[in-house]
Amino acid sequence: QVQLVESGGGLVQSGGSLRLSCSVSGIHARLNAVNWIRQAAGKERELVATIFAGASTQYTDSVKGRFTISRENDKNMVYLLMNDLKPEDSAVYYCNIEGRATTYWGQGTQVTVSS
Repeated sequence: QVQLVESGGGLVQSGGSLRLSCSVSGIHARLNAVNWIRQAAGKERELVATIFAGASTQYTDSVKGRFTISRENDKNMVYLLMNDLKPEDSAVYYCNIEGRATTYWGQGTQVTVSS
């Protein structure tokens, strides 16, 4: 059974940092693309960052230079380090992993950035 569990969200002041963690079980994170997606209240979901099986990464423009996605293969974990946070980064952050025929999601973790 595939399970993803996010953690690390919280309340932080503008300019601060958080590191989100995505614990993956039942599937190898290193063999599949893993995404961080966020959804702010009243807005559509936004793809924030992706780490591919080959470890290449991509980011949405608004977080480039501030966020870093990484993976720890021996722990089957994926991280999102978020620096220089802004109020517009406030959202529920989800990780998902693209399996062969299904995309699996975690339950999300709330990030709130105060101005």
